[in-house]
This record gives sequence, C-alpha cells and structure tokens, in this order.
Amino acid sequence: MESSKVQTQSFYSRLLNKEMKINVYVPVANIAGQSLPVLYFLHGRNGSPDFLFETGMHQVADMLIQTGKIRPLLIAFPQMDNSQGLNSALAYQEFPDPEDNRRMIHRGMYEDYFLKEVIGFIESRYNKAPNPDGRYIGGVSAGGYGALHIAFHHPELFSKIGGHMPALELELEEEDKPYYPSMQFWFDNDPINIAKNSELAGLEVYLDCGDHDQGEFYKGCALLYEVLAAKGVKTQNHVFKGEHDLAYIRSNIEKYLLFYGS
Repeated sequence: MESSKVQTQSFYSRLLNKEMKINVYVPVANIAGQSLPVLYFLHGRNGSPDFLFETGMHQVADMLIQTGKIRPLLIAFPQMDNSQGLNSALAYQEFPDPEDNRRMIHRGMYEDYFLKEVIGFIESRYNKAPNPDGRYIGGVSAGGYGALHIAFHHPELFSKIGGHMPALELELEEEDKPYYPSMQFWFDNDPINIAKNSELAGLEVYLDCGDHDQGEFYKGCALLYEVLAAKGVKTQNHVFKGEHDLAYIRSNIEKYLLFYGS
C-alpha cells in the first residue's frame, strides 16, 4: 500500500547566498500524479523546517486525508531562520541577538527569497494547483507574523492565510528591535498596518492564540480581526486554552488543517 512521504531537500538561495533547507509533506494522491494545492507553513523563532516533525503535522494530515475530512495537499516547511520573513537588508547578515547571545538574528531579502525561490522550488518540482485558489500560507509565532505580512503584501498570490499565535505586537518590544532597521520599517511591515491599507477582498484568514499566551498576542489578533472584519474579509479569530509553546500548536494542528484543507 502506498503511503505519504516527507522529503527533505535543500537548494542554494541566490538572494541569501547560502544553502537553505525545506521539508515537504507529499500525500499519496501526489504520488499518484494528481495536481494538488500547497500549504506553505513558516516556523517560529529558533525554529527550522523540522517543525513539521515536532508538530506531527504530517501524521495529522494523513489521518484527515484518509478519513476524507480534508482534501489531499502538499505542505512545505521552508527554512526562514530568525528573520521574521522580512526584506530587512539587501545582503544577508547574521549577528548575535543583543538580548540573548545564544541566539542569532538574520537579516536579508527573506520575503523575496520566499516568494521567488521557495515557491519557485516547490511549484517547479511538484504537481500543484496552478492558481492562488490552491496556494495557502500560514505560520506560528514569528512565522505567523511572517505569513500574515507576506500574504497581505501579496494578496493576489494566496487564498487562505493563517496566523497561529502570531507575534503581533501593538508596540514593538525592546528585545525585537534588532530585527528591524528602523521603527518606520517595523510600522510598514506590521500586518495590522498593512491590512488597514490594503485591498484584501477574497482572502480567508484564520487567527488564533492561547488564552495564557506569554506575549499576549491575542490582543494583536483581536485588533487585526476587527480591521479585517470591517473590510469584509472572511476572518475567524479564536482564543483557545494554552500558552505560547509547542504544546499549544500540537493541540490545534487538526483545526488548522481543517481550515486549509476543507
């Protein structure tokens, strides 16, 4: 009996001038040659493409596909480093976090890397739905922030967007300032501000956060929900039990996949 696969691959990013890793969940339907939608899922700070395995998303996807609860889909987990998914510098930079020298901060053309190289890599190598109706983006924490700001900058490319405990700050925290060249840059890339000034009709957005989230990101989710609802964007916002951690994400993976795959 055929089974799904998780393929670990790498490719050289010309925009970042280094090798980048990507994990791809490939369901049985793709092995049989069907053209499938793709979910691009961005890891959080200090994460990696192996977040796929840490969450068990591939196993939950198998279960939901086999029981007919979602359509088969590809899931791509690209390497995003500690970048927030931003075009924060023309040339790649890496330096220790001044707040925690055990952690590195990465600047570079990460938004363009995702749009031009990650999507190109996946869509040139796998069968997939050839239009935005079959292209989704989501992420957790800093990856949720990245997914939202990338999709709101480029709403013509995606149909479903998910911010899962997304790092939406109403005021930029001191510890996060090194990710941004200036306060104006932070403001210009803040998903809430982008949403206020963009035409986002036709998108479906899913927001969620834990009721004991240490960053209180449920406040940013609530504000973003108000902005999107006022613009007529089909949006749902959930506050589930939990903190800002892997256990929270694991407990809600099935809900996320039902949103993307229904």
